[in-house]
Amino acid sequence: MTEFYPSLSFDELVTRVRRCTLCEEHLPLGPRPVVQLSESSRILVVGQAPGRRVHETGLPFNDPSGDRLRDWMGIGRDVFYDESTLAILPMGFCYPGTGKSGDLPPRPECAPAWREALLARLKHIELTLVIGQYAHAWHLSGPRKSVTDNVKDWEKHWPEVLPLPHPSPRNNLWLRKNPWFEKDVIPALQQRVGDILGPFSTHNA
Repeated sequence: MTEFYPSLSFDELVTRVRRCTLCEEHLPLGPRPVVQLSESSRILVVGQAPGRRVHETGLPFNDPSGDRLRDWMGIGRDVFYDESTLAILPMGFCYPGTGKSGDLPPRPECAPAWREALLARLKHIELTLVIGQYAHAWHLSGPRKSVTDNVKDWEKHWPEVLPLPHPSPRNNLWLRKNPWFEKDVIPALQQRVGDILGPFSTHNA
C-alpha cells in the first residue's frame, strides 16, 4: 500500500526513492533507481523499466529507444533531459534483468511503493506519455486491452494522456504494420509538445 509521506519535502521524497533497496534481492546488477522529475515538470514520460545501458549510465532513455522517442516528440536531448520541463517515471525504477526475449518486466513491488506518492507531487503535468503494456495497465482507465488497441484508441485519452508502443528497435515490425501511427499520431504528439513547451523547444523530426 502506498505511503504518501506528507511530512517529507519533495526533495526528501525523491532522495528516498533514489536510495530505495526494496527489490535488491531480485536485481541482478543491484538497485539503482533511475528517475527524473521536478515539481515544475509539465510533461511526464512513463516507460517500463531501465535497460542495462540506462542502469550503467544512470540516464533514462539513454539508448536507441530514447533516440526514437525524442524523434517522436520532436525534441532534442537538451529539452528531454531538462527535469524542470520533463519528468520520467518508469513503472519500475531499477533494471530488472534480461529474460529469453528481452528485458524482464518491471519489478511488481516498485509502483505500489512509490508511484502514487510521486505523481501526487507533480501538479503541473499537461501531457503524460504512457509507453508499453505495464504503463498502459496502470495509467489508462477502462477495460484492459492490447497495446495496439490502446494506441489505436489514442484520441479517447487525448490531449492529457497518449498511449504509445515501446520505441524499441524490437518494435520496427509493429511500426511497419501500423503506418497510421507515424502518419496520424506522431504529428499530433509533436504539435502538443510544441504547444506545451513553446515552438522553439521542438524541431521537425
